[in-house]
Amino acid sequence: MRDDKQGVIVSVFVLPKSSRNMISGIHDGALKLKLTAPPVDNAANKLCIAFLSKTLKLPKSAIEIVSGHTGRNKQLLIRCPGQGDPSSEKADIRSRLLALTSEKTQTNP
Repeated sequence: MRDDKQGVIVSVFVLPKSSRNMISGIHDGALKLKLTAPPVDNAANKLCIAFLSKTLKLPKSAIEIVSGHTGRNKQLLIRCPGQGDPSSEKADIRSRLLALTSEKTQTNP
């Protein structure tokens, strides 16, 4: 996880075609996501953004895949909402992400 001028960049490791959508910990320093969508026609990427936006309580437009569109290892930009101090908004995003990684698993139907 690192700061960017627009928000926070986070590394994500995606496992498509899983039995359910969930955060299953850390894999090589990246947030490990299990997603039900297959890696076909951008379905897993779309679900990755939708799942994280719902989990982090942010709009889908605040999350963008900046690298790794066709692989399991992705870099996501999570933009600050722009409603307050940018440094405190980045700190809020980082704390939300850290809370996700500290839990063993986070599921979402």
